[in-house]
Amino acid sequence: MSSKTPLNLSEIERLSEPAADEVSRGILFVVSSPSGGGKGTLIHRVLMNVPGVSYSVSYTTRAPREGEAEGVDYFFISPERFEELVAADEFLEWARVHGNLYGTSREQVVREISDRRDIVLEVDVQGAASVRKLLGDSVSIFIVPPSFEVLRQRLVARGTDSPVELELRLRTAPLELRQYVKFDYVIVNDDLERSSAQLAAIIHAERARRKRQEQEVRRIAETFPAG
Repeated sequence: MSSKTPLNLSEIERLSEPAADEVSRGILFVVSSPSGGGKGTLIHRVLMNVPGVSYSVSYTTRAPREGEAEGVDYFFISPERFEELVAADEFLEWARVHGNLYGTSREQVVREISDRRDIVLEVDVQGAASVRKLLGDSVSIFIVPPSFEVLRQRLVARGTDSPVELELRLRTAPLELRQYVKFDYVIVNDDLERSSAQLAAIIHAERARRKRQEQEVRRIAETFPAG
């Protein structure tokens, strides 16, 4: 089940409206994939290599995996605390995925975009659908594993799921894969270097869109003699 915040909140209404000048705010990049698709690894590569991109740290009720750090990978909280944040309308979107709750901080996303900083949001397909409805000018990217067998091998090698959890993820993966048609971009994650380069290229290309360069071009045009 997924939930999205009401659309009558002033900051969400402002960010969801088409901007007369897109450079006045940052870009929200929404990255999703079936569980085990490798989106986290690709995002980590991009954050190291592309300047000016921040990461939206989500909240979750699941236990930390080996190597995950509080406040870096997720904010790990109890189900009770999660429900309190839902009641306080603190989430841009939230969803129950594979038995655990995940939520995106509304405050962080709104702050980064309003301050003209780009931000990457790593979410499941439910969360991506909610964000697209709230923020129509977000850029959505779907990460596809090269095959179901590779996906299975990745999940097994990760070693973080019980047999029941692993079966649930594998059973859900085909349904999640079908959602690729709703995304702006698709990256087949069959080679880490190439796939991370593609993700970085999407960010650079979106920054270079004409509508986001209007202010800069107008500034440059003022230095040219009248023609």
